[in-house]
Amino acid sequence: MFTSQFWEWFIIILTVGGILACFGLIFWLGRQHSKPDEKVETMGHVWDETLEEYNNPLPRWWLNMFYLTLWFSIIYLILYPGLGSFAGILGWTELKQYQQEMDAAETRYGPIYAKYAKEPIAALAEDPDAVRLGHRLYMTYCTICHGSDAGGVPGYPNLRDDDWLYGGSPDAIKTTIMNGRQGMMPSATNNGLKSEAESNQVTQYVLSLSGEQHDQAAATEGQKIFGRVCFACHGMEGKGMQALGAPNLTDKIWLYGGSEATIKESIVNGRQGKMPGHGEFLGDAKVHLLTAYVYSLSLEK
Repeated sequence: MFTSQFWEWFIIILTVGGILACFGLIFWLGRQHSKPDEKVETMGHVWDETLEEYNNPLPRWWLNMFYLTLWFSIIYLILYPGLGSFAGILGWTELKQYQQEMDAAETRYGPIYAKYAKEPIAALAEDPDAVRLGHRLYMTYCTICHGSDAGGVPGYPNLRDDDWLYGGSPDAIKTTIMNGRQGMMPSATNNGLKSEAESNQVTQYVLSLSGEQHDQAAATEGQKIFGRVCFACHGMEGKGMQALGAPNLTDKIWLYGGSEATIKESIVNGRQGKMPGHGEFLGDAKVHLLTAYVYSLSLEK
């Protein structure tokens, strides 16, 4: 509380003091206007023995423009919230304006979202108008991570394929969007891998699961280690477990990349991924429509 009040008063004093200092400076400069019969002094700077720099006063109209600017700043501070907790005569705040805009949008678009919220997601995915609205929501809230084409980037999944870490059913997708997901690939070096050689062997085995080029001898040893360290999440066959968000390692679809170096990095260092929840921010009706759009992407063949 004390710290908050300190900075509030610090800004107030700095702002008001700065305005008063500008008034004083302009007033002082204005007093330097010469009288009609007063000789204007030079600054002592001479060029080519003929050109001199004179100490002419600032034009009155220029000084008055500065005064107008300062009076404008004072009026602005009085009308709008510019001095700490003082909200201004008009009572305007950014939060208040935001809420007014949100209320206006809800009045205009709320009934539309409410109408679609009553329809099953699978049916909405076949409705061009619903998909179009869902696409607008996607472009506003999702492109920064998944891309404008929903093709994803390393660390953010492709939404156009049939590979889903937590399931691709309408209900599973909606749960993901509503509540978010917290993905975690623990570092295997802290959970059973004992050496660099074992890390390399497991990497070779993981490469073999998806049919990639690999060292067969190292993969054979890596399979034994995989059965000791990795099977609890990915299963003995490496096909993953949606309940945990553990990916299928046999389908050649990689969230962080499928090169040997990237796979080894995932095994040795682990991965941390987070899908933020949008339910509290967007509300159920918008998430319902957004889910329909995302679900429709996986139906495009």
